Amino acid sequence: MYSLSRIRKTAVPTTAITIAVLALYTCGGHPGQGPGGFPGAMGPQEPQPYPVFTATTHTATLNTDYPATLQGEQNIDIRPKIDGFVEKIYIDEGATVKKGQLLFTISAPQYQHDVNNAAAAVNSAKADLNSAQLQVEKTKPLVDKGIISNYELQSDEDNLQIKKAALVQAQATLATAKTNLAYTMITSPVNGVAGTIPYKIGSLVSSTSTQPLTTISNIGKVYAYFSLNEKQLLDFSRNIKGNTMAEKLGNTPAVALILSDGSSYPEKGRLETVSGLLNTETGSASFRAGFANPSGLLHSGSSALVRIPQLVKDAVLIPQKSVYELQGKHFVYVVGADNAVKSTEVTVMDLTAGQFYVVNI
Repeated sequence: MYSLSRIRKTAVPTTAITIAVLALYTCGGHPGQGPGGFPGAMGPQEPQPYPVFTATTHTATLNTDYPATLQGEQNIDIRPKIDGFVEKIYIDEGATVKKGQLLFTISAPQYQHDVNNAAAAVNSAKADLNSAQLQVEKTKPLVDKGIISNYELQSDEDNLQIKKAALVQAQATLATAKTNLAYTMITSPVNGVAGTIPYKIGSLVSSTSTQPLTTISNIGKVYAYFSLNEKQLLDFSRNIKGNTMAEKLGNTPAVALILSDGSSYPEKGRLETVSGLLNTETGSASFRAGFANPSGLLHSGSSALVRIPQLVKDAVLIPQKSVYELQGKHFVYVVGADNAVKSTEVTVMDLTAGQFYVVNI
């Protein structure tokens, strides 16, 4: 991807590259050197040859790395909805779980009692409703025959409606009791991996407990969150095609993920979102890249580097070892047509290409 168009050696006057000569002297003795590697009294020194190259422009794909934090597609805290004691734990920390799998049971006998009482109330309400229905059926013929007044029939029909409402209320109470009883059996809402389990069997837990029973991370897809400062965000917006940020994200090449051990994650990812506002404290915008995780290699909470490639046209690539820094500025030695060496300031771009700098001269 990167090529140096020409390598040659040239004799450069000693005074023109003072820093380089001093570096050589400190590396050990050479003929004509005195104690400590400094020139002795043997007369004028011959010019030393130094490697030089001709810097030309290239169209190159350069990579920029950004520190990132990994999070699963879903991180769901598992919390009890009722008060009770942990009766049984069905999983271990780090276990892979399926949606609907039983995780914990909470011992709360009162909820079973509530179900029993509510069921009895429903049966009682049904019996009362049947009695009220029979009473209406008994009263209606008597009213039709004029034996009793219509008031009696109306009263019985009103009582029938009351009994119907009582049955509906009893059934609702039973449904609530069954729901509360079901809360004693805690299942996983998604496929994922279980986190730490801070509570042990016998621990008292409630919906207001400070810690969840565990956290289930759905890591089938993993998000890498990273930030760009304001300058980097402007560069990104200017260099990527698109009228909107959504179009720019879509036009960004696939990004790579570098793991904490320096290895490259085999799956490529895509930039998906960017925050609409800069963080007022850090002055940065948050980006999110998504990576498929079929093998489960990536875990929530891990750290990595998101590597974003960028095509740079007319890039001048200079070896990093040929650039020196002085008072926050970068310089290189430029050889003129007469082999005279001149220290020249260069502007080093944020992008790097392996052992090369991208510079503006």
